[in-house]
Amino acid sequence: MKSLVSTFGILALSVAAFAASKSYDVKIAANAQFGGVQLKAGQYKVKVDGANATFTPEGTNKGVTVPVKVEAGQVKYQYTAVETSGNGAAERIDAIQLGGTSTKIEFAGAGTASNN
Repeated sequence: MKSLVSTFGILALSVAAFAASKSYDVKIAANAQFGGVQLKAGQYKVKVDGANATFTPEGTNKGVTVPVKVEAGQVKYQYTAVETSGNGAAERIDAIQLGGTSTKIEFAGAGTASNN
């Protein structure tokens, strides 16, 4: 019985690790910021790993990693949607709903960032 429980535990960890390594295509429509990070408008790959998200501009290998709060919702989001507030040059990214999942990532107002 213990080996059966261990097998399911290992399987669950493997599935969680696989899900965490998935990246998502996100389009930032206008220059925006979150925490201390400024992103130019464009297409990004976003990879969520635990309590961090890495934004890598399309066509490059250098990304920016920021702390996030990951929430699992009740419904699956049909499309990826970027929630912003502010106006014009002062747009702020508040959250991103990841299409095809029930995952929403939220950004802290004064988070720190690191370049990869």
